[in-house]
Amino acid sequence: QVQLVESGGGLVQAGGSLKLSCSASGRTFSTYPVGWFRQAPGKEREFVAAIDRSGASTNYARTVYADSVLGRFTISRDNPKNTVYLQMNSLKPEDTAVYYCAAGDAPNWHGPYDYWGQGTQVTVSS
Repeated sequence: QVQLVESGGGLVQAGGSLKLSCSASGRTFSTYPVGWFRQAPGKEREFVAAIDRSGASTNYARTVYADSVLGRFTISRDNPKNTVYLQMNSLKPEDTAVYYCAAGDAPNWHGPYDYWGQGTQVTVSS
């Protein structure tokens, strides 16, 4: 069983930056791919980014991004800390949403994932 807790959301002006954290309990977290998703009011939840499990002998892990955040967002993981991060730069008002992290042996980057956090609100003002 894995429990996920997101943090780092808040209010920021357009062009600003935020760094979200997804902290996990459970020793198996490092073996799971992790995804970030977001849901804006009145819209469906959408994929943002994902990171694969790290290699057995390296810290390298594949990453993938939605086109809308490519070049602005960076996903990374710190396995000893059981944490995955989402660095968000050059934020736009359209990035406003509740951001969720998810983990599990998903069949593809978009899921479905087994474990979800409660979400953290990101609001970008124009």
